[in-house]
Amino acid sequence: MAKPIMAKATAVWLVDNTTISFKQIADFVGMHELEVQGIADGDVAQGVKGFDPIANNQLTQEEIDTAEGNPLHRLKLKFNAAAQGEEKRRGPRYTPLSKRQDRPASILWLVKFHPELSDGQIGKLVGTTKPTIQAIRERTHWNIANIQPIDPVALGLSRQSELDAAVQKAAAKKLAEGGVMSDDERRKLVSTEQSLGMENEPKIPTAIEGLETFTLSGTSEEDEDEEESRHKGDYSDADSFFSIPDDKDEEADKDDDDK
Repeated sequence: MAKPIMAKATAVWLVDNTTISFKQIADFVGMHELEVQGIADGDVAQGVKGFDPIANNQLTQEEIDTAEGNPLHRLKLKFNAAAQGEEKRRGPRYTPLSKRQDRPASILWLVKFHPELSDGQIGKLVGTTKPTIQAIRERTHWNIANIQPIDPVALGLSRQSELDAAVQKAAAKKLAEGGVMSDDERRKLVSTEQSLGMENEPKIPTAIEGLETFTLSGTSEEDEDEEESRHKGDYSDADSFFSIPDDKDEEADKDDDDK
């Protein structure tokens, strides 16, 4: 149900100028009934000037009279043909000035970790244009060397539910087209609720100095056989078995005997 503009000021006017119940006013302006009661007690909206919904073409006097006579009647906004379709207006998402410099970082994050998303989906998520997305995707952006990928949800540019919905939609489209996804791409399609419920994967040690023989599955029989043959020596040919010492080795032995 559509709500009136300047809801709190409209509620102040209805409390001061009508006998409509708090429940009816709360349902009309989208507030809680106790908050409307606080307006009547003077605890809420102090200093707020009332906004006349009749003069501003939001309510009619007949609608107010009907609501005063019937406590169960729900107030309805006056039909305004000029306002029809306003809530369906399409266009780029508005991004506050304080967050617009963060959009390239969020675009790079989406391009890197969710390549299945189209340029149109990325543009709707972070409120940007396709040329900017294409420049970052092709790494031709003027500041690409200084851009670090950051999650748009962490930056406040998008909601997690919107991101999950876009990723699931892209996955369904790719599946319908017959595309085969890799394991990494399939992991990225998991929703936030599912990922939080997963168990942590075992981590491989990053510092491998002194852990050259470290394995996850243990030593195999082939590795053990190679290790034994390495210690015993390779005597597959006659030269290696009948090793004849060189002249230098004999002279060294004679020197040792003389000493």
